[in-house]
Amino acid sequence: MALKLKPFRNEPHLDFSVAENFKRQRRAIEEVRKRFGQEYPNLIAGKEVWSREKLRSINPAHPSEVVGVFQKATRRDAEQALQAAWQAFEEWKRVPAEERAQYLLRAAQEMRRRRLELNAWMICEVGKNYAEADADTCEAIDFLEYYAREAIRYAQPQPVTPVPGERNEYFYIPLGAGVIIPPWNFPLAILTGMTSAAIAAGNTVVVKPSSESPMMGWLLADIFRSVGLPEGVLNFVVGSGAEVGDYLVAHPRTRFIAFTGSMEVGLHIHELAAKPQPGQIWIKRTILEMGGKDAIIVDSEADLDAAVQGVVISAYGYQGQKCSACSRAIVDKAVYTEFVRKLKHAVKSLSIGDPAENYQVGPVISERARESILYYIRVGRTEGRLLVGGNAIADLDGYYIEPTVFVNVKPRARIAQEEIFGPVLAVIKAEGFTDALRIANGTIYGLTGSVYSRNPEKLRRAREEFHVGNLYFNRKCTGALVGGHPFGGFNMSGTDSKAGGPDYLLLFLQGKSVSEKLS
Repeated sequence: MALKLKPFRNEPHLDFSVAENFKRQRRAIEEVRKRFGQEYPNLIAGKEVWSREKLRSINPAHPSEVVGVFQKATRRDAEQALQAAWQAFEEWKRVPAEERAQYLLRAAQEMRRRRLELNAWMICEVGKNYAEADADTCEAIDFLEYYAREAIRYAQPQPVTPVPGERNEYFYIPLGAGVIIPPWNFPLAILTGMTSAAIAAGNTVVVKPSSESPMMGWLLADIFRSVGLPEGVLNFVVGSGAEVGDYLVAHPRTRFIAFTGSMEVGLHIHELAAKPQPGQIWIKRTILEMGGKDAIIVDSEADLDAAVQGVVISAYGYQGQKCSACSRAIVDKAVYTEFVRKLKHAVKSLSIGDPAENYQVGPVISERARESILYYIRVGRTEGRLLVGGNAIADLDGYYIEPTVFVNVKPRARIAQEEIFGPVLAVIKAEGFTDALRIANGTIYGLTGSVYSRNPEKLRRAREEFHVGNLYFNRKCTGALVGGHPFGGFNMSGTDSKAGGPDYLLLFLQGKSVSEKLS
């Protein structure tokens, strides 16, 4: 009997201004803290695998706290995980799409049941506040629900042009065994999205989570294990990119790589995957979502209060550590002075502190990230005028940096061109709307952007001329919703693989045509 599903709907976010929701989340954090420091295995062919060398996940708000201890995989482990994936693929590829979808739907239900726990681990492991963590978990649930439906849709007979005297059909088959390399900044949502898309399409995977967020990788693997996903369909190995990641990417039996992260690493993966290895019989498919230097244009006809609010949320939500974060505000000269005045007040009013206490701005992910961001702040002091922030926060126990704004920045300045991945905003003056569009398009990236204007003709122009994969009008440039805002960018922002969109599953499928001559 066919699986009957309601139309897809996004998972509603929790409102943590409601006292009961806040208390429940605080209790969940207290519960996961009791489990800090526990050790977790890798999972290969359904078996728990332990290693001599360990990798420790730490709390960026309190670096002395070990969230969890994980097994540092060797190349031998990676080899076994890939072989296990291929072995499982022989059966998994024959499982009907509706049955594969059921595993995703059960995993979504398990995430709903464990929602506050998942939020709590994320708050502690990567430093998200309550709302950011909950939105991440909701997006993970959305991916499971959406891709379950998409897998069923793509399994339906595809239309072909009738040919007299022949019976013809066209259908999709999976690629094989691939590697999933997710980031730490959306450690559950993007991890779940890439993994579930590959699995729903009939592939098997080796998941190598970010070394900054292995707990979230473990939790997803544990959830799929708990809903009975067959052994070997999802293999989980923690390890460094240089040791395990490169080995898997270059391996002749790796069929595809799905990656989200920096441009530098993405291009390295693309180059490594493009070189055929001895014994390789296919061109590897790379599905890459990389960085951005995202801009919000504030037009002379904008609602300035709304624009300031959108810029602040986009620039400093999760400490600016989103590929979609606003790192350039391009402001018409007619409203520049007033915008800067309002922006300064809004940024100075942000609360900074431990995400476990639900402050608006928490720590950046690591000491290395903090040092990189501080380096760019030093560069910024030579390229613009420091308006707000500019310092590490020494009296907080963690990797904290003040939300920082530089004004009077030139469009070609380094802080206006290079991805910083932290709470640093460059404000650039535009001569007019045409100049603003020119500046917005004047980087190697093309991920997200936003325009604040009350003028419909200017919005029409931006729709055609602002070259980004996700463009928003009179709202923030972060917070893409599965189904509503298929996400992925142009140019050096990636392969324009639109996650959460109607063509995403095609990246994990290949088309096959069969024709039979009738007697």
